[in-house]
Amino acid sequence: MSSSSSALSRLVNLQRHFTPTEKCGRETLKVCPDVAEALSRGEAVVALESTIISHGMPYPQNLQTAKEVEAIVRENGAVPATIAILDGVPCIGLSADELERLASLGPSVQKTARRDIAHIVATRGNGATTVSATMFFAAMVGIPVFVTGGIGGVHRDGEHTMDISSDLTELGRTPVAVISAGVKSILDIPRTLEFLETQGVCVAAYKTHEFPAFFTDTSGCKVVNLVIHQYKWILYEGCRTFSPSFPLLVVTLIIIIFSTSDSSFKLGLGTGILIAVPIPKERAASGSLIESAIQQALKESRDKHITGNAQTPFLLARVNELTGGASLVSNIALVKHNALIGAKVAGALAKLRRINSIDSICSFDIVSQLVYNSFILLTVGPESES
Repeated sequence: MSSSSSALSRLVNLQRHFTPTEKCGRETLKVCPDVAEALSRGEAVVALESTIISHGMPYPQNLQTAKEVEAIVRENGAVPATIAILDGVPCIGLSADELERLASLGPSVQKTARRDIAHIVATRGNGATTVSATMFFAAMVGIPVFVTGGIGGVHRDGEHTMDISSDLTELGRTPVAVISAGVKSILDIPRTLEFLETQGVCVAAYKTHEFPAFFTDTSGCKVVNLVIHQYKWILYEGCRTFSPSFPLLVVTLIIIIFSTSDSSFKLGLGTGILIAVPIPKERAASGSLIESAIQQALKESRDKHITGNAQTPFLLARVNELTGGASLVSNIALVKHNALIGAKVAGALAKLRRINSIDSICSFDIVSQLVYNSFILLTVGPESES
C-alpha cells in the first residue's frame, strides 16, 4: 500500500509541472520523457548542471564531455537529467539536439544562479544552470541526487569582498545531496567550510578524512561530519538481495539521502548535504603546479578588475592555460568519476525505495537491524580504517 501511495505522490508531483496552473499562464517546466518516466516509476535519476558545458570548456570538447558524462550515468543504472533554461523554459533533461545547441552557444548562454532564474524565464532567454539553480530545479521535481565537478564557495579575499557563491546558501536551504570533488581550489576552502557550517550543511567525505581540493585529493582541511568508507556488504529484505560487490553503502544512502530529503523535510530543516569525492590519485594534478597557476591567475584577475560571476570562468580558463591543459584534464576526469559515484548512489536509493517505503527505513533503529554486522565504518571525526 505504501509503495502505491509513494508512486501516486510522484505522479501527482510530475503532473503539477506538466500542467499549467492558475498561477502560471503557461508550462513552468519541461521534463524530458525518459526523466519523467523514471521519476514516475521511482527509478534512479541524477541531476547534472549545464554551466560546465557552456562555460567550462570550448566547443566541441564540451559537447563530447557532456555526452560521456551522461553515458556514464546511464551505464551505471541511472537516468541523467542535465538541467538548463532554453528559450525561457526550464528543461529537466535535454535531448541530443538541445545538448548540441547549448554546447555550441557556449559562453553566450547566461550563467544562471538562483537569483537569475526569474529574469531568464521572463525574457525567454537561455541559461546554463550553476549548482544553486540546478539544485533548485532538481528539488522541484523530486531528484534527490545531483552530480557536479566542484561547488562554488568563498573567494580568496572574500573576507574583504564578500564574494561568496550562492551555491553555499542553496545547500543551506534545499534538500538535495550534492556529489562533487569538493570546492574549486581557486577558492578559499577553509572559509568555505566555515560558511557551510554556518548554513547548517552536513559535509561528508568519501573514503577520506581530508576534504578534497577539486584538482587534487588533499586540501589540509579535515572533515568533521561524516567519513564514509567503502566495504562489501549484503542487505537482505524479504527475497531481495544486494550483491556483496555492490560498491556503495546502504547507510550512506539512508543517512545522506533520506536525512536530507525525507527527514529534513519532516523536521523542517530544508538543508542539503555535500558529499566530497576525491579525484582519483592517478588523475590528480600537481598541487604545487596548480597553486602557482592559481596565484598568477588571481593576480591577473585583480589587475583586470574581473569580479562577480565572471571571475570563476576566467580563473579556471587561465589556470588551464598556465598548466598546459593539465587542470582541464583533471576537471574532466573528476566529473566523470563523480558521475559514476552519483549514479551508484541514485541506483541504490531507488532499489531501497522499491524494497520498502521511506517511513519504514528512515529510523536508525530499523537501519541498524537491517545492516547489523555488515560492513561499514561510519565515524564522526578521524579514525583509522579497520
